[in-house]
Amino acid sequence: MEILDLKKQLKLLYQPSAKEVSRVEVPPLNFLMIDGKGDPNTSPEYAAAIEALYAVAYTLKFAVKKSALAIDYGVMPLEGLWWADDMNAFATGDKSQWLWTMMIAQPEFVTREMVEMAVADVSKKKNPAALSKLRFEKFDEGTCAQILHIGPFSEEAPNIEKVHHFIEANGHQRRGKHHEIYLSDVRKADPAKWKTVIRQPMSY
Repeated sequence: MEILDLKKQLKLLYQPSAKEVSRVEVPPLNFLMIDGKGDPNTSPEYAAAIEALYAVAYTLKFAVKKSALAIDYGVMPLEGLWWADDMNAFATGDKSQWLWTMMIAQPEFVTREMVEMAVADVSKKKNPAALSKLRFEKFDEGTCAQILHIGPFSEEAPNIEKVHHFIEANGHQRRGKHHEIYLSDVRKADPAKWKTVIRQPMSY
């Protein structure tokens, strides 16, 4: 059986430096995605989205392992795109107005048909509330600036500012949505050690 380490293959995307901002070219990748709105700390909609994403991601993993492909791979980390209709609400911390797309990257051999079969399987066994909102989509982010943030989410602001400054200092402009990749299991890890990739697409 082949064992695939996607995070290792995509090291530049998922293991940036915590000391300095870097530029990265993000290739088109396929994701399981769910859109929603509200405070990620308190919103039932957010919790339901996470439940559905992981249920399908793990169902796909085990289906691939048992299939003719016979490939075992680790489920990729949760990622989030964040924005607001009023960006002042996003900047000032009114999280109830936050809009988000939560997502989990998939190996290139995972097809739409495989996702549909996994969704059907999850529907029969668990049928999480947000399952009907899940979609399988290619996301082409292109040129981005990113840095690794170590610590709680509440202390991200200085690193976000570093990323924005890097983009402006190099003569570019921000585009697209604020992107975060959650490398730590926040249910188990000490918040002081949480690792989060902070990424911002930029014009180039």
